[in-house]
Amino acid sequence: MRRAFVLPVLLLVTACEGSFFRAEDLGRQVEIKKSYEARDTCLKNKAVDGTAAVDPSTLASTAAHACQGETDRLITAANPDRDSKVTASIRQDTEFRAMKYVLQARGLRASENGQDQLSQSSVPPSH
Repeated sequence: MRRAFVLPVLLLVTACEGSFFRAEDLGRQVEIKKSYEARDTCLKNKAVDGTAAVDPSTLASTAAHACQGETDRLITAANPDRDSKVTASIRQDTEFRAMKYVLQARGLRASENGQDQLSQSSVPPSH
């Protein structure tokens, strides 16, 4: 009788083994988060380096290029299978975020039609 009970329980436990959270997944998630934060910090810092005379898209591209090392570390952490689509997506996200930080540093925001506009917080109230 005891064997009849142990065998089904053992089969159930081993069948579910792959569904449990693994320690290496947690380590990978921590590494992705750290890499993501390092990349964004770099982009934020580089976004304020430019002068107002520099075109925002040029400054964003320069910032993304200057943060290439951080972007590469993010790609390595988030894309262990080296999928080219994932790599391209992360690089595109880096360019997008670089532009976002450049516009924020200048008190601008991107509108829905792609035009730069003054943000509501930077416009003094009219009396």
